[in-house]
Amino acid sequence: MAEPTNTPMPTAPPTPRSGSPVPPLPTSGQQSIASSPTTTRRPQWPHPHHAQVHSRATSLTVPVHAAGPRPVVLHIGDPVKYNPETYAEFSALFDVVRPSAEERARPAFVAALRERRWGDFAAIFRPFWGTGGEMGDWDAELIDLLPDSVRVFASAGAGFDWADVKLLGEKGIIYCNSGLAAGEAVADFSVALIIGTFRALPYCLSSAGTPATFGDAHARATALSHNLRGHVLGLVGFGNIGQQIAHRCAAGFGMEITYYDVERKSAAVEAGLRARFCTSLESLVRGADCVVLCAPSGAGRVINADSLRWFRPGARLVNVARGALVDDDALADALEQDRLSCAALDVHADEPAVSKRLLALAGTKALLTCHNAGGTVETHIGFEELSMRNIMAVLTGREAITPANSQWLK
Repeated sequence: MAEPTNTPMPTAPPTPRSGSPVPPLPTSGQQSIASSPTTTRRPQWPHPHHAQVHSRATSLTVPVHAAGPRPVVLHIGDPVKYNPETYAEFSALFDVVRPSAEERARPAFVAALRERRWGDFAAIFRPFWGTGGEMGDWDAELIDLLPDSVRVFASAGAGFDWADVKLLGEKGIIYCNSGLAAGEAVADFSVALIIGTFRALPYCLSSAGTPATFGDAHARATALSHNLRGHVLGLVGFGNIGQQIAHRCAAGFGMEITYYDVERKSAAVEAGLRARFCTSLESLVRGADCVVLCAPSGAGRVINADSLRWFRPGARLVNVARGALVDDDALADALEQDRLSCAALDVHADEPAVSKRLLALAGTKALLTCHNAGGTVETHIGFEELSMRNIMAVLTGREAITPANSQWLK
């Protein structure tokens, strides 16, 4: 599946980390899920008029526009549908130009940029991951055609391996993703997949079709099933999503939390989530009953024939990050040989195609979903809102809310 028309879940360069903030989580003791600040139905992003004005010296701001023509925003994709009040504010500040679907096809889009059809626009706005990617990857061909007036590109989705954010930064363009808006949905879905691996759900779900298979699963699934409490959850990646998964699984299910990340988190974060840092991927995998991938695709193929040998006999794997992190054939070998008890994969290396070997295991040891983890109405509400707030902040001289390429800005 072409990335630009389906911008999935979390990815960022492995280091430095994305600048997206992490929602507040408990710093000590226990906190009920019901009272967690991560359960807010509609997130509140900083309002551009209330944000602190930063000096021009910071790489994340641009000057406040002087009086004159309103800045032009190039809106690629479907119209805004969830946040009419914010869009009214947005369109009052800027002249919003939305190319047609035909104009967004790559040859037509390239031609339009070359002829400066949309003038010296100041921002690019992509509020949905399902549309707005018709022009294909944002590579050197497209980026080199952007007018020097462009200051910010704000998009739906957490992933941005379809855009050369380094090149954007070198051109002086702040790229803002919306991973913060998807964190709650991905964390919730991850918990469902984790439970599925402990409770033999692939087998149970596939066995209800006939009385014979129903009876077989009713009799045999117990021996394959375990409670989550007391088991070790190993998180590969401990940013926003990893921390939200840890919070749910520790507070809600009594799991022990370990994590591996390119940067160790503060003692307060570790204490609040009761999380233990592992100094290597190998040490994390060897000690975990279930390994969850929530790391960027830039980390490479971390689950392969070698790393699968580190798993405890009967351990489990969950992937809500990127399909490219996993060697599907090596994973199928481990499942077929009973070295792993179950795998749950929401993302796949060659989407929308799924490994035929893993599909053959879907009724027994593999729980396979269709890149659904971040796909909720609330996530889309947040994508729209956060993308508009990022543009309003940057173009009025405030700091970007979720910059993802600050290390490359010039």
